[in-house]
Amino acid sequence: MPNSQKPKSQNEDSTCSNWFASWFDSPYYHVLYKERNYREAQIFMDNLTHYLNLPEHAKVLDLACGKGRHSIYLNQLGFNVLGVDLSENSIAIANKNANDTLHFQVHDMREPFAEKFDAIFNLFTSFGYFACDSDHLKTLIAIKESLSEYGFGVIDFMNVPNVLANLVPEETKTVDGIDFHIKRFHIDGYIYKEIDFDDQGIKHHFTEKVRAFTLQDFQDLMAEAGIYLLDIFGDYKLKKFHKTDSERLIMIFK
Repeated sequence: MPNSQKPKSQNEDSTCSNWFASWFDSPYYHVLYKERNYREAQIFMDNLTHYLNLPEHAKVLDLACGKGRHSIYLNQLGFNVLGVDLSENSIAIANKNANDTLHFQVHDMREPFAEKFDAIFNLFTSFGYFACDSDHLKTLIAIKESLSEYGFGVIDFMNVPNVLANLVPEETKTVDGIDFHIKRFHIDGYIYKEIDFDDQGIKHHFTEKVRAFTLQDFQDLMAEAGIYLLDIFGDYKLKKFHKTDSERLIMIFK
C-alpha cells in the first residue's frame, strides 16, 4: 500500500489510486472500525491454522496487518509471526506488542520477501486496493515468491455478489462522538465507500475503493500468476462457499 498522502479534506482527489495510504494512516480509520469483532477473528485463526496443519513455530506472514490483531493472536498460538503494513502509524502501534517471535515492519505488499514463509495471510479484505490490475497480479506473484516449498497462501476477501445484494447506500455511524456519514455504491468494477464527517470544526472526506473481484476474477489472476487454488470457504467457520449466499470468499492456494 503506497506512500502516505493528504486526505481530500486537504485538497486530495478522492479518486486517487493511493487513497488507502492516507485513510489507513489516519486515526479516524481506527475510530470508525474500533468495534470489529476480535473474538470472530480469533475463531477464524483457530480454524484456519488447524485446517492448514501448520508445523510448530511455523513462520507466518500477516500481509496488511493493520495494528496487528491477527498477528498478535497467531503469535499467542505459538507461531513465529511477521506483520507488515504500509501504514507507519499502524505499525508503530503494533510494534508495542513485538517480542522475540513477533515482529512488525512497514512494507509494500507488491514486493516479495527474501525470506520464505510457511503461511502468508491476507485477511479482512486487504486486497484489491490498487487502480491497476497489474498491481494486484504483482501482489499475488509476490505472495507466491515469498512462500516456502510447502507453504500456503490465504486471501480472505468479501464475497462480492453477496455484498452487492445487501449494499446499504447510506448510513450514519456515531463513534466517539463523531458522526460518520457513509455512502456506498458500485461503479466501474469497484465498490466505493464515501466517508464524510466533522471533527472539532474541521470537515473531512475519505474514500474507500476496493476492486469488486469475484471468484472467477481471482481464478483468472491466479492462473496468470502461476498459483494453484486448493480450496475455497464461505465464512470464518470454514463452511462451504456459495456464490450468492456466503459472506466471505476465503481462498487457500500455493
